[in-house]
Amino acid sequence: MDGLNPRKVASLLFIIGIAVVFTLQFGPGSTGFGATGGMTAPGSVASVNGKEIPLRDFAAAWAQQMSFLRSQGSPVPESLARQFGMHNQVLDRLVNTELLAQAAERHGINPSDEELRKLIHQNADFQKDGQFDFERYQQVLRDFYRKTPQDFETELRRQLAAQKMMDVVRANAVVSDDEVRARYEKEGNQAKLVFARFLPAMYADQVPAPTAAQLSEWKKAHEKEIKEYFEANRFVYQQPERIRARQVLVKLSPEATEEQKKAALEKAQALRKEIEGGKDFAQVARDSSEDPGSKARGGDLGWVERGSWEPALADAAFALKQGEVTQPVETKFGVHLVKVEEKQAAQDKKLEDVQDEIATTLYKQERAKQQAQAEAEKALASVKAGQALKTLFPAEKEQPALLRFETETRPEAVETDSFTAEGEAVPHLGPAPELVKAAFAVGAPQALDSVFPLGEGFVVAQVVERQKPDTEGFDKRKEELRNQARQAKQIELTDSFLKALREQGSVVTNTAAIDSVVGTG
Repeated sequence: MDGLNPRKVASLLFIIGIAVVFTLQFGPGSTGFGATGGMTAPGSVASVNGKEIPLRDFAAAWAQQMSFLRSQGSPVPESLARQFGMHNQVLDRLVNTELLAQAAERHGINPSDEELRKLIHQNADFQKDGQFDFERYQQVLRDFYRKTPQDFETELRRQLAAQKMMDVVRANAVVSDDEVRARYEKEGNQAKLVFARFLPAMYADQVPAPTAAQLSEWKKAHEKEIKEYFEANRFVYQQPERIRARQVLVKLSPEATEEQKKAALEKAQALRKEIEGGKDFAQVARDSSEDPGSKARGGDLGWVERGSWEPALADAAFALKQGEVTQPVETKFGVHLVKVEEKQAAQDKKLEDVQDEIATTLYKQERAKQQAQAEAEKALASVKAGQALKTLFPAEKEQPALLRFETETRPEAVETDSFTAEGEAVPHLGPAPELVKAAFAVGAPQALDSVFPLGEGFVVAQVVERQKPDTEGFDKRKEELRNQARQAKQIELTDSFLKALREQGSVVTNTAAIDSVVGTG
């Protein structure tokens, strides 16, 4: 039985949602209808085999979802929730509940009046002093649910039927002893590694530029690679004119009066005089600029292309020489002073103009990769001779393993967490199926006897811990593993059953109605 993946977790959440839908989806304490003002707009968000899901039900479920996120300390804006597809999850829960209710009806599954009465009486929304109160029941239905008792009880009966249908599906999740043993064999089969990576970038500075003869020979043998590199990096060789600039901004609102514009211009002129008098432009920007995006960086705007500015400001700035400062220029944002730190003319280089440059780059990359592989082979020989990777390549300083490779300039030994043979990834390294296979092919701590290509680099690894499943460990975890396997099978059965219901039926969604609740994103 497989472990829980994201798709299966989503199904598990649905199962849990069905189980608690009666207490979470509605009621004054849940801020469901209360949060939406009891929306009763006509229309529906979906049709399930001809049965409509009312817009008001979707609006209530959406509001409840947002309220739940807020209660968990996750103030997700509704616009962002839509981008994450949460509206689809809410709709799926409603559609799945209706599909299950219809399936229950076909299978003759009908909750009894006693089951319905018990569920209503247990709902805290309908209780007064800890006891069910009929008058409160009527009041809550009228003021918060916006439903008659008959409509509410009919809907509740369908939800209860959906849950009972799900219970029937889940009851088929029978797990054999062999399946439990197989699960233990997977989870109990673990390894821990120490590895070191050898990347071409670590050796790039050690590779000398090719001689003229080497470059000529390399170009002839790699014409295709040179052309492909040029095409992939064409943006580097074809650039419009640009400047590296700093600015000081005196802000103006779009509704600024002539007096305000005059005051802003005078302030900019005064700041320019300070700069002319010898004050550092960056310091003036830090002290006086009103551009929040660049103020803290001394007005630094980075590289700017002409087309990214308003024509008046672009014309003034691009006409300057390096080191010069514009006169005050007014735009819709305010009054600007711009200093040109560096200029770069427009480029439109052809392949023949840069092929030597590209060939040199690729030549050095190839040689650096060869050197990385040679260094990895050399390290492997040392490890096989009995030396430890941690001794050969100690880490320069302790830092989180996930950040280690961002600053890695030389091979460093990294110890992984324990992992199983079930996946293809190595902790702190990523997907490495051949390395995983080799690690579990050995039965005890030892050096793995080959260098593993991974991405652009190479990996040398030692198994430092090796755990195999045994009878004692199985006996201790047997029931825990049986429950996990049963839960995983229940999720699989849920997925399959709902998928079949959707394929055999007809589900039509109303995007416009959904947008009216959650927006268009």
